[in-house]
Amino acid sequence: MGEQPRPTLASRSSDVLSLGSFVVLGLPDGMLGTAWPSMRSTFGAPVGALGLILLLATAGSVLVTAFVGPLIRRLGVPTLLALAGALAAFGYTGFAVAPGLGLVLGVAVLLGVSGGMMDAGLNTAVALTGRQRLLNLLHGAYGVGTAIGPLVVTVAILSGSWRPAYLVQVSLDLLLAVLWLRHRRRDRPRPRATAHQQQQAETGDPHPAARWSRRRYTAVVVAGMSVFFVYTGLEVGAGQWEASYCRGHLNLSPGATGLAAFGYWGALTAVRIGLALLPRPVSSQAVVRWGSGIAVLAAAAIWWQPDTAVAVAGFVVLGGALAGVFPALISLTPVRLGERRAHNVISWQVGAAAAGGAGLSALIGLLIGATSLAILGPAITLLALIVVAAELILNRLAPVTR
Repeated sequence: MGEQPRPTLASRSSDVLSLGSFVVLGLPDGMLGTAWPSMRSTFGAPVGALGLILLLATAGSVLVTAFVGPLIRRLGVPTLLALAGALAAFGYTGFAVAPGLGLVLGVAVLLGVSGGMMDAGLNTAVALTGRQRLLNLLHGAYGVGTAIGPLVVTVAILSGSWRPAYLVQVSLDLLLAVLWLRHRRRDRPRPRATAHQQQQAETGDPHPAARWSRRRYTAVVVAGMSVFFVYTGLEVGAGQWEASYCRGHLNLSPGATGLAAFGYWGALTAVRIGLALLPRPVSSQAVVRWGSGIAVLAAAAIWWQPDTAVAVAGFVVLGGALAGVFPALISLTPVRLGERRAHNVISWQVGAAAAGGAGLSALIGLLIGATSLAILGPAITLLALIVVAAELILNRLAPVTR
């Protein structure tokens, strides 16, 4: 049986379009939390209903990421991403014209499917090329979108309504769909061998993970997916609920809240791009360890909240600390498991991340509804501590030797 072909993107123009796709993917993730106070006022919805939107979206995302590997092999990356853009445009049209919360909930699953296809598709295609800088830039581009999102919504709200922000999103998703369709004929696999692949070709030695028992392999996969689940719950939960926290708990104005949200997503973006542009890349393990450790301190500062400035600064530091963790974890998967197994496992990890981002954000919403917005600080502190513990367990099960 021949070696499974790896889903690469063919040209420098593919790289540019991939980065643009992740900007557009991140935009609504930065928009929703900032828009939600105004959206729920328009719909007469409870504050915790944001969690329901996220839960429905994650159901679609988790479902589709289980099949992204086969879809890439059958359709190719450009066609898959064109389809994702078209589905997203349709879904966000529902957001823009929704007369009530019902339609928003109705299209949330579709938006989860489109986001899962784009997220898992591009992460898999780029991670398996061994191009660490591009992977960091890809997630930096996502951060650009999440940083711009609050500003787009804030401008729309100050102009009279949050709805035009989602019309902007519809236009960008349609543009992406068209560009990927035009690009699909250029998609030809041109694998770039990683150092480990070159060693295998020369010596014929399989990856050490190939000799693991099924029990150990399953334990490593589950542990890895658990890290992604909790990490993304922390990143997305903090970002989605920051605006409500700033307005409802810190009593900031809409404009100040938009700037505070920009600070969180902006720090996430700046550090990701900075990591990609360093002359010598930082070890992925070091990025995960230091980032998750600093995140615990930042979340604790938000919980402590001696004054408003400390709480807002805590969100900024938290965003910067978390910035490199996700792409570093993705890049470590082929190192831990080998290229062949990582082909499918990366998609599963992205699905676990989607589940954590939505599910844990929804859980935070339920806690806020049952108590108050003050619960956000202790909730994200606990999640940060769990990330540290889960990563230590994963590294014990599958040590990284490089």
